[in-house]
Amino acid sequence: MGENSACEMMHKLSAMSVPTESLRATLSMIKIEHTLFALPFAFLGAVLAAGGVPTLWQTFWITAAMVGARSCAMTFNRIVDRRFDAANPRTRWREIPTGRVSLRFAYAFAVASAALFLLAAVMLNRLTLLLAPVALASVLFYSYTKRFTSLSHVVLGWCLAIAPTGAWIAVRGAIDSAVPLVLSLVVLLWTAGFDVLYACQDYDFDRRAGLRSIPARVGIARALWIARALHLGAFAALVALYRLTGLGTLALVGVVATGALLVHQHRLVRADDLSRLNAAFFTANAFVSVILFVTFGGAALMK
Repeated sequence: MGENSACEMMHKLSAMSVPTESLRATLSMIKIEHTLFALPFAFLGAVLAAGGVPTLWQTFWITAAMVGARSCAMTFNRIVDRRFDAANPRTRWREIPTGRVSLRFAYAFAVASAALFLLAAVMLNRLTLLLAPVALASVLFYSYTKRFTSLSHVVLGWCLAIAPTGAWIAVRGAIDSAVPLVLSLVVLLWTAGFDVLYACQDYDFDRRAGLRSIPARVGIARALWIARALHLGAFAALVALYRLTGLGTLALVGVVATGALLVHQHRLVRADDLSRLNAAFFTANAFVSVILFVTFGGAALMK
């Protein structure tokens, strides 16, 4: 009797671990930590639009829209790129190639995520609903761009740049200022720059597989200079945003800190030494969006 009870307990624990492992694999597939890094830009757009704290309703549905759109985009990208991921030594461990997430589940999760995004758009206002298909089409289209253009990095930047302007529209129901557009330009150039850096590690594979990227087209050394130029443009746009908003000392601290981080990021990476590329990439993702939200958002709240 005791042995039977122990076996039953082991079966129950095993059954409980299956959903847990599935959840972990799904969160890993969509890189949930990157979603958390992207959220501050949407929140900053909302705070600037509200001139303070948006309503709880707006904040909830903006968050839902961000999670839905990015989860759909990441999952669809993994589906579309599954054969390339399986062939690339850097990515062959990903969830779909290894079978930790089935293709059928991935499709279902992508559809559910898209539905969440569209529901959030419905719950916000008429303009968010009208523009939601454009945003969704953009993030899905990105997955195919490396097959035909080296400017896929800019398309990715555009996809992330939708967030702050989308959040502004969610709060105000209109684009009635240049502020969200300049903030989106910051995000576009910043994202494109670090994506060029990130693509350097796939230089050899992309050339063999016929995939397009700036490093694959011009080489790693020139790609690093292009990334620097993009980040210089992002910093110039950030200065323009500071002047446009007139948010004072705290926002200026954010401008200076972001500039310092961008310089630090590029000092970590050299054409003949990409060993610290991941450190540079995650430095940008983990801190820039948070710093700008805290400083510009904090300045807006105090003002």
